[in-house]
Amino acid sequence: MSLGSRERLFANLTVYETSYPEEAVFITPFLELLQQPRCFFRDHLPGHLTGSAWIVNETGSHALLVHHAKLSKWLQPGGHADGDENIFAVALREAQEETGLKNLCLLTENFFDIDIHTIPARKDFREHLHFDIRFIFQASQHEPLLVSTESNQVAWFALDDILTLAENNFSIARMIKKTKHYFEATSTMPKAITTSQNL
Repeated sequence: MSLGSRERLFANLTVYETSYPEEAVFITPFLELLQQPRCFFRDHLPGHLTGSAWIVNETGSHALLVHHAKLSKWLQPGGHADGDENIFAVALREAQEETGLKNLCLLTENFFDIDIHTIPARKDFREHLHFDIRFIFQASQHEPLLVSTESNQVAWFALDDILTLAENNFSIARMIKKTKHYFEATSTMPKAITTSQNL
């Protein structure tokens, strides 16, 4: 069973534990959504699954954000599954496409964070919810970055500067706290991801 399959995701969410009450309330809605056949498609309403990548540098002092063109906000790379039930592969693909990074290391075996947030209505699509599964990756700040057509800019920022930049986004604040805790609590080396790994 792959890291991001529907069955593995459901199983991991069933036993998922978090010390953040505002995150814990998302678990049941995620489990309910996963029982819907088309939950990995962007036309599934009122919400659908997405995958994103929280990318930090070697010391965990900085995170990489993209300035989203449509939302006009600084966010972590991520996007729609478009039917792909391997949500880990979705997050990894979006990270590579939106930043140009190729050498990404996965820091935790399971997902790093979950969140449900509202996406504003556009002319061609109604307001809806993103059920976002986040994975934490590590990358070198020295690797060249590329800006995709979906973003205005890609840049590294010190964790302590991100909250203001991200307009006090609560879920980003939670990931910053988790990142600091992770680097304080562990000294183990991350396992590198390669394109040949079974995703």
